[in-house]
Amino acid sequence: MRTYLVTGGAGFIGSNYIHYIFKKYGDEIRVINVDKLTYAGNLENLKDIEDKEGYTFVKADICDAETIDRIFRENDINRVVHFAAESHVDRSIKDPGVFVRTNVLGTLTMLNAARNAWEQEDGSYLPDHKFLHVSTDEVYGSLSNPEDYFYETTKYDPHSPYSASKASSDFMVKAFMDTYGFPANITNCSNNYGPYQFPEKLIPLMIHNALHGKSLPVYGDGMNIRDWLYVEDHCKGIDLVQEKGRLYETYNIGGHNERENITIVKTIISTLRDMLPEDDERRAHITEDLITYVTDRKGHDRRYAIAPDKIKKEVGWYPETCFEDGIRKTIAWYFDHQEWMERVTSGAYQDYYESMYSNR
Repeated sequence: MRTYLVTGGAGFIGSNYIHYIFKKYGDEIRVINVDKLTYAGNLENLKDIEDKEGYTFVKADICDAETIDRIFRENDINRVVHFAAESHVDRSIKDPGVFVRTNVLGTLTMLNAARNAWEQEDGSYLPDHKFLHVSTDEVYGSLSNPEDYFYETTKYDPHSPYSASKASSDFMVKAFMDTYGFPANITNCSNNYGPYQFPEKLIPLMIHNALHGKSLPVYGDGMNIRDWLYVEDHCKGIDLVQEKGRLYETYNIGGHNERENITIVKTIISTLRDMLPEDDERRAHITEDLITYVTDRKGHDRRYAIAPDKIKKEVGWYPETCFEDGIRKTIAWYFDHQEWMERVTSGAYQDYYESMYSNR
């Protein structure tokens, strides 16, 4: 039975990935979820599988080498999918040191543990053991020419403490591949959206604020462009890279859904109004009058856009969800999980670990 070690599996993308691989492989796999449970890690994201026989949760910091080494010693881990990271740009501007510790030193800890567990006496590695490092398109910097795209060969040019820390972690993985022949891949994805996303990020924040009649803050002129990727499409891409990708390669995973931030906000407003019943009182206050332009973020990159040509050609992945469908699916999920959103925004979700695991 194949065993997956997923770091940051209680977070947004990590929890969606765990749901995806259990849906795809069922009882053929085991999953060990390692998460520190910072503000963005929410075990309620995995409530429906917490008692599943093939699932184990370990509360741990990826910088804790002793604990990570023990997890490898006690389990025959075949796959590592490394999501765990500090990821919010605004927080990185306020406290870059936290990002360096988790994103760089944490990645090094994971690489060392996997290498120690998988490397054989002759310097080769156990067959069918792979490490996948999940990164971001922000390491490439900003695109000024509207006809340009990020390719795997694009020069790194990070502009925020967050993107610089992710670039550094990418280079550490590359160094392990080049120096030790370590069996790994890197994926660089565009902006994800979908279920379980913490409401500090643009789309869930706008949904939550609009439903409560609060202002919708938009940085600068709102014309910054991002490439939006529905999270389940991303999870499919990660799985395909692990199973079909060439070792030591980097694969860009993009959504082919470029939108200005202001367009995203206006689309959320119109979609909410369309999906709410006509007699719902909230429809009256969900208008573009809620939009408030605020001082632009420091070092705000103007445009990101990924060309996923390589991953499509080599492993057969392509984004299946257009933004118009994806945003409706996302809003429908938040409608059905309003209690989840209320618990997240109130901080009550952080009590869940104690209630579920303190006596285990």
